[in-house]
Amino acid sequence: MTLSELARRSELPTSTVHRMLGDLIAWGALERGQDGRYRVGLRLWELGALAPRGQGLRERALPYLEDLSQVTRENVQLAVREGCELVFVERIAGTGAVPVLTRPGGRFALTATGVGLVLLAHAPREVQEKVLAGPFHRFTEKTVTDPRVLRRMLADVRRDGYAVSDRQVTMDALSVAAPVHGPGGEVAAAVSLVVRHGSRSAHAIAPLVCTSARTISRALTGPAH
Repeated sequence: MTLSELARRSELPTSTVHRMLGDLIAWGALERGQDGRYRVGLRLWELGALAPRGQGLRERALPYLEDLSQVTRENVQLAVREGCELVFVERIAGTGAVPVLTRPGGRFALTATGVGLVLLAHAPREVQEKVLAGPFHRFTEKTVTDPRVLRRMLADVRRDGYAVSDRQVTMDALSVAAPVHGPGGEVAAAVSLVVRHGSRSAHAIAPLVCTSARTISRALTGPAH
C-alpha cells in the first residue's frame, strides 16, 4: 500500500503514519519498494515462524499432507481456529487442481469452508453462538447463511467425523475436511482436500481425508523427533 492509502485506512495524519513507517522499516517489519509501496518485511516472517502452534503443527503434519497431495494430485489444506476465524497454516496445490482462494497465513470465515466447519463444530459453545449470530459473508449462491441450516451442518460434522463444503466458496470447488486432535484430545486443527466440483464425490474422498487427519493426530500426540 502507499503512504496515502495507509493514512486513509488507519485514519491517522499522514505525517504520523510516515514517522511510524520509518520506525517499522528500520526494525525490519516493513519494506518499501521502488514503486513507493510498503510491504510486509522479513522480520515479521521471522517472528511468525517462531509461533509454536502454527510452525510445530506444520512441521509434524507436512509429510502426511504431502502424501495426501501426491496420492490425489488435489489441493490439501491445514488450518487452525483463531477466535472466530480460521488461519491457514499450510496449503499444497495439486497438479492441475482447481484454483482456491486460500494461502498460508490467510484468514477466512469459519462457516464457508470445510476446515472452517470442522473447527466451528468443535469450538466452545460461546464461539459457536457468536459466529452463528452473524453477519455472514456470501461468496457464492451456494454459501449457507441460515443459522438453522448451519447448526444442522455442525451437528452432522460431529456425527460423521468430517465436513463437506459444496461450492460455498467458489462454484467450481468441493471441500471435504476432518479434525486433527492434539495431545489432550482436543481438536487442534483441520485438514481438507479441495477438488473440482463434479470430479469426485464427497463420499469417495472422505475416507482419504479422515485417514490423513488421524495420521497427523498420531504424529501430534506422539513423541517429538
